[in-house]
Amino acid sequence: MVSVDWARLQQALRDGERRPPADHPIGDLTAQLTQMLGDPDPQVRDGMAYSFLATWIEHGAYDDLLAGLGDGMCAGLNNGIGERDTDSVFRRSFSVLLLAECIQRDTRIRRLPPSKVLHWGDRIAAWYVRERDLRGFVPGKGWAHAAAHGADALAALAASRHFGMTELTVLLDVIADRVLNPDTPPLVHGEPDRIAHAVMEILRRDRVPLSVLEPWVVRLEQGARAKARSGRDPYRATGNAQAVLRAIYLQLTISPRHPAVRPDLLLALVASLRRVHPYFLDDVG
Repeated sequence: MVSVDWARLQQALRDGERRPPADHPIGDLTAQLTQMLGDPDPQVRDGMAYSFLATWIEHGAYDDLLAGLGDGMCAGLNNGIGERDTDSVFRRSFSVLLLAECIQRDTRIRRLPPSKVLHWGDRIAAWYVRERDLRGFVPGKGWAHAAAHGADALAALAASRHFGMTELTVLLDVIADRVLNPDTPPLVHGEPDRIAHAVMEILRRDRVPLSVLEPWVVRLEQGARAKARSGRDPYRATGNAQAVLRAIYLQLTISPRHPAVRPDLLLALVASLRRVHPYFLDDVG
């Protein structure tokens, strides 16, 4: 494999170059960058590997190679899966973020068959509920952020033309499974907002009826009101569901892109939030 002057390419990227250099085979560049996605140095992983690949995807360099690139990112989801507090999380988390880029590119150029995007969806969903390392910002190593990156990939899937009511309903279930999983740590690095954004992308498709959405909200509400075992931090059990419910309500309220179910779903969310936080609504001073 040829040696690459990454510093030169990084400067070219800053100068506005949006395509891979012609003097290196794109396959060699991709292989090296894919390995760099797992580097614990954020300047290598985020500043170079992700930046190059995401930019080249967006500007069409992989349009004829999109299926293979996405399959390679799917393989990265298995890298060290099940580990916790190790550097293997970076490869998984940034692989799923690049899968989101591949899916978004297909949504724009309509290049991939339904079977490919549905397969990626299965892989993303399976990884998202299995991931055990949900650290946000890792001191000295930058963002891991698997819960947020996974939510971004679910949002990309929700916008895909290949996803109908059934698939979108599955995405909602995957989101609830992740949020309500007792092994999910407190999500305090903006993840609830990214998860709510994924929910909004599902809602904006106007494919999932209120008869499905209302029970789903109630499921989150039940998690937000769960009783903790004696001696346990109660917000460890309820905090994530509460934060996600509030984030969905906020985005549904202020977003200029309204799904058709907005009025009725807002009523359902308000009812759930009132039951979750009755003490804030007591008129007695």
